[in-house]
Amino acid sequence: MMEPVAKGFLPNHRVLMIDFPGHGKSGEPPEPWGVPEYAECLKEILEELDFAPCSVIAHSFGCRVATWAAGEWPELFDKIVLTGAAGIRKKETEDSKRRSEKYQKKKKILMGMKNLPFLKNVAEKLEEKLRRKYGSPDYVALSPEMRKTFVKVISQDLRERYPMMKQSTLLIWGDQDTETPLEFGKEMEKLIPDAGLVIFEGGGHFAYLEQIGRFNRVVSYFLSEVNG
Repeated sequence: MMEPVAKGFLPNHRVLMIDFPGHGKSGEPPEPWGVPEYAECLKEILEELDFAPCSVIAHSFGCRVATWAAGEWPELFDKIVLTGAAGIRKKETEDSKRRSEKYQKKKKILMGMKNLPFLKNVAEKLEEKLRRKYGSPDYVALSPEMRKTFVKVISQDLRERYPMMKQSTLLIWGDQDTETPLEFGKEMEKLIPDAGLVIFEGGGHFAYLEQIGRFNRVVSYFLSEVNG
């Protein structure tokens, strides 16, 4: 999904696209990872390929990784572009609280059933049905091991990490994004010391793909600014 971005910059830039472990064609991580482990992986790749310092363009989950790496190892990046960035936990609504409570109660019953040998297989099948009913589509689509990684990643709020980003940062957001609402972008703009927010009217979570020509022009101008 980042290929249209890469093609826009290949004529004048050296471009590296990464499938993180558990994503694309890369194998799963050796154990459930959180954001810090993915950031360490990114650092090792950039150093192994002698690709740092560089500018980084990230979307959604990739923004979590870029944010952590930028604060931990500022020498890796000179400029940062985050679009539809994940990293701020959504506020829990009353409806989501009730839904979570129902899930936990039913899961507790199934855990008790799994301790009984003659009910274990039945309980495991019912547990998968429970996950499919109450889990998000992203969660349900993952393997059992990657689900553990998913939970570790989304449970981490990065608000404390944004002030650590010293690089000039461009935030690009679709005003119709329901996965990572525009209010998140506005909050990040306040928390990151040197940040600016560009809003794509009518854009959703994949606003960069929906308006790829505009996205590449805006980013190209940002990256070409001498003083950021």
